[in-house]
Amino acid sequence: MKPTPLPSTLRASRHASGLPWLPMLAAALIVPFQTSLFAAGPPTAQVNTTGLAVTDTEVTVGQLHSATGTMAISETGSIQAEQLAIDQINAAGGVLGRQIKVIKEDGASDWPTFAEKAKKLLVNDKVASVMGCWTSASRKAVLPVFEKENGLLYYPTFYEGLEQSKNVFYEGQEATQQIIAGLDWIAKEKKAKTFYLIGSDYIWPRTSAKIARKHIENVLKGTVVGEEFYALGHTQFGSLINKIKLKKPDVIYGIVVGGSNVSFYKQLKAAGITSNKQTLLTISVTEDEVLGIGGENLVGFYSAMKYFQSMKTPENEIFVKAFKAKYGEKSVIGDVTQAAYEGPWLWKLGVEKAQSFDVDKVVAASAGITFKAPEGEVKIHENHHLWSKLVIGQWGMDGQAKVLYQSGEIEPNPFPKGYQ
Repeated sequence: MKPTPLPSTLRASRHASGLPWLPMLAAALIVPFQTSLFAAGPPTAQVNTTGLAVTDTEVTVGQLHSATGTMAISETGSIQAEQLAIDQINAAGGVLGRQIKVIKEDGASDWPTFAEKAKKLLVNDKVASVMGCWTSASRKAVLPVFEKENGLLYYPTFYEGLEQSKNVFYEGQEATQQIIAGLDWIAKEKKAKTFYLIGSDYIWPRTSAKIARKHIENVLKGTVVGEEFYALGHTQFGSLINKIKLKKPDVIYGIVVGGSNVSFYKQLKAAGITSNKQTLLTISVTEDEVLGIGGENLVGFYSAMKYFQSMKTPENEIFVKAFKAKYGEKSVIGDVTQAAYEGPWLWKLGVEKAQSFDVDKVVAASAGITFKAPEGEVKIHENHHLWSKLVIGQWGMDGQAKVLYQSGEIEPNPFPKGYQ
C-alpha cells in the first residue's frame, strides 16, 4: 500500500485516540530510519517527573517473559511480537521523539524469578513500562512488585479475570469473553451436556475450570464428568486418556499449557481420540503451541480465542507479512503473540495522549484509547481490559485454524456476578 507521508502521519498519531498504524507500518518497512526526519520531542524535565529512564533521545522499557523452560514454547512469540512493534515505532519516530531501548529479562518459567526480575527492571533499571508475563502465576508473582514500585505492566495473555490493578493493562480476554462465551458456543453448536475438564496445575487453569464448572452446571444445566490437573511439564497422560474413554464426555475442555500440550495431543491421537469421534474445545492452544504439537495431532479440534493468524483483514495481512519478514516464513502468530504486539502501541498511545512518561499520567490518559490492531479495533476500558470478540477456530492439518464463528464486541467484566 502507498504510505502516508511520514511527518504528517506522525503528527496525526499524536492527536488521534486511534493510531493510523498502517501508513506508519508501511513507512517503517519502506523508509530507512533517519533521525533528521523527526522533530525533537518535548523537554525531558517536562515529560519525566518521577525519575524514569528517559533522556532527551531515549526511553527504556522492559521485556519480561520466559525465554527458557516449559513456557518458552508459548512466550517466544510474545517476545518477538513486542520487539517487532518496538522496531516499527522506533522506525516511525519513537515515542515523544525518543527511541525505545529494551532491557530483556528471562523469567525462565519460574514465578519467583519473575518477581526478582520485575524488581530489577523497576528499581534498578527504572524502566518506563514493562511488556511481560504469560501465565497467571507469573503475573500474580510480579503484581505486588508493580503496585509497590508504581510500575506499568502490559500483560498479553487471556486469563481467568477476577483481577484489576491500576498498574496493569490486560490485553488478552478475561473469562466472560473467552470461557463463558466459548462454552455457550460449543453447547449450542454440539448440543453438549457432559464435559471433562483437563488443565495444568496452577492458578489460571484451576480458576478457569472453576468458572467453567459453574457455567456448565448453573447456566448450561450440564454435567462435569471429570476434572484433572497436572504439573507444568507433565508428559504422561495415559491414565487420563483411559478415564476419558470410560466417561465418554460430549466435550473435552482443555486448559493444558506449555510443553505439556505436545505430549497431551500426540497421546490423544495415538489412543484414537480424534475429532471424528470426540469434540474437544481448548482455551490454551494457539498457533504457537500447534507449531510444537503438529497440526496432524489436532485436526478438527476447536480453540476459543480472539485472534487467529488466518483472519482475513487488511491489518492482519500486513502484520503477518511484517512478522514473517522479520522472523522467517515458517514462524507463526498465535492469539497471545498478536495481543503482545498491541502492548507497545497501546503504551505509546497512552504516553502521547498524556504528553508524559509518568506512570500515573499514562494510566489516567489510557481509558478510551482505541487502536486498529490486526485482530480488529480494540479499545481500553476503564477497568484496564480491552473490549474483545470471541473467535472460534477449527484446526487444520497445516497448523492453521479455520475461523468458524466470530461474536460481536464483548465488554470486559473481570468480576462476573456468580462466578467468584
